[in-house]
Amino acid sequence: MYPCLNTGVIGVKATFDEAVELAARHGFQGIDFSIAEVEEIVADKGEAHVRRLLNDAGVRLGAWGPPVNWRADEAAWRADLPLLVRRAALARTLGSDRSSTWIMPGDNDRDFDTNYAFHLERLHPVAELLGRQECRLGLEWVGPKTLRDSRHFPFIHTMEGMRKLAADIGGNVGLLVDIFHLYTSHADVAAVRSLPVTDVVNVHVNDAVAGRTPDEQLDNERALPGETGVCDIAGFMQALAAIGYDGPVTVEPFSQRVRAMGADDAVRATADSLRHSWALAGLDFPG
Repeated sequence: MYPCLNTGVIGVKATFDEAVELAARHGFQGIDFSIAEVEEIVADKGEAHVRRLLNDAGVRLGAWGPPVNWRADEAAWRADLPLLVRRAALARTLGSDRSSTWIMPGDNDRDFDTNYAFHLERLHPVAELLGRQECRLGLEWVGPKTLRDSRHFPFIHTMEGMRKLAADIGGNVGLLVDIFHLYTSHADVAAVRSLPVTDVVNVHVNDAVAGRTPDEQLDNERALPGETGVCDIAGFMQALAAIGYDGPVTVEPFSQRVRAMGADDAVRATADSLRHSWALAGLDFPG
């Protein structure tokens, strides 16, 4: 597994080129990215430009969100599907076969069974088209009870629930595993150790807010991994290593403290939190 930078989730506005440079400067080995932005760069400067930029920086492509508005009305969803074929092919050519999306843990209009059928209908074609380009789809369960309780009908909010949905959708579908959602869904690192590595598409790390129980945590209020010690980052990283996970590990802190920093300081603090996480787990930091 390798440290991966996502500038957007730490409040840093950066172009693709800028994100690559920031990642290289601070010791990240990968970046999460917008495939739509990369497609525009390729159209303007060519595929060789992107390859050269990444190679010179020693940075690889991590995960990307499927460019399909599958939550929207049916017409918008269907209109986006042809884009996915082209963009997935480009991502795969450039070295990334990991795409992921999050699933809301509740809905105001659809009960559980209706919502389950909706997700099967909308995501099966997405997974199928990704599979044709040998790309995988990771589904992220969202754990906080506070968010679930804000919706009329609850939906999937646990690892096992999301594993079932992934299996029902298709063979190239697995999980986006986020330590915060593991904690808020009342699971622990033993659950990660039980996963086949093929089930893990990509990983997010962070920490929960101190002084709150799992059921009191808010989805958009977190901390850098290892910052509060609420989440067992050492055990989490050890579990990932034990199952042989070799993909990107991205910090998603939703931290106002980090967002208030300048770009360079925010990326440095994020990189330091990953080095600290690797060290707590007794693992050698890559690079």
